Amino acid sequence: MMEVVPENAPEHCPGTQSEDAGKASACAGCPNQTICASGQIKEPDPDIAKIAECLSHVKHKILVFSGKGGVGKSTVTANLGFSLSSNPEQEVGILDIDICGPSMPRIMGVMNEQVHSSGYGWSPIYVEDNLSIMSPGFLLSSPKDAVIWRGAKKNGLIKQFLRDVDWGELDYLLIDTPPGTSDEHLSIVNFLSKAGIDGAVIVTTPQEVALLDVRKEINFCKKLNLPIIGIIENMSKLVCPKCQHTSIIFPPTAKGVAGMAREMQVPYLGDIPLDPLVGKCGDNGKSLPHTFPTSPSAIAYKNITEKVQKFCLNNVAPTSEDTIN
Repeated sequence: MMEVVPENAPEHCPGTQSEDAGKASACAGCPNQTICASGQIKEPDPDIAKIAECLSHVKHKILVFSGKGGVGKSTVTANLGFSLSSNPEQEVGILDIDICGPSMPRIMGVMNEQVHSSGYGWSPIYVEDNLSIMSPGFLLSSPKDAVIWRGAKKNGLIKQFLRDVDWGELDYLLIDTPPGTSDEHLSIVNFLSKAGIDGAVIVTTPQEVALLDVRKEINFCKKLNLPIIGIIENMSKLVCPKCQHTSIIFPPTAKGVAGMAREMQVPYLGDIPLDPLVGKCGDNGKSLPHTFPTSPSAIAYKNITEKVQKFCLNNVAPTSEDTIN
């Protein structure tokens, strides 16, 4: 079981599930020492079983991570969702848990929608007949409102989204997470511990400053025994919308994303060019794969989506031979 560390715990907290909880030298003076030592906090969270029951009709659950902000993680999540839903026989959902920066409603073109509840729970917003979304952005009175919450309140909303949203029958649920490795990431992995997670897709840009954080993200997944479906290199090169000429905007200073993936023994799913059409679709809430299906970016998303599906359906990670161009 994952060790949960309270946000007000000392630096070397052994975790609430540890045998040393409340007894280790690091526990001296901690405000949680008494309750940790009593063993009460080790009781299993009953909501974890409820979440597993609620998501029992969701076949595949995929987390989308990024080590650093601004690498296009939410845009990648949205277009993976659009690509998956291009098959009318597949039901796809997107859960946005980037609580302080919920951009998914804008990217998906449903920014002014409101969430409704029924006897079965919250109803997600439908972008298409087979593509639905739930986001904290739907709960704000204005898109300009700032979410100023501590970890406990964020985790409570994530749990509520997992437990109380009536997704129905889904083939794929994509979960868009905040950048980094913080409370929200620990919570989502813990909350889904009985529901099951197929794996994580990690999004990065080619610069070494971004890859530094991706290495931390990879190690985070390995420590939690979370399968890594693969790494996506986003904004790898610029494609001119007129002449289709390709220019390298972020030249790799070392081995690049593909080299880092080989070095850390994780699959490389491919690269997505820096395409003005991607930004245009995101700002206008349009599907890139549907609006510009022959664009280099749409083709890249199609290829990556096929590899993600292959992993989920066969639990087979792409090999270096069929992922690295």
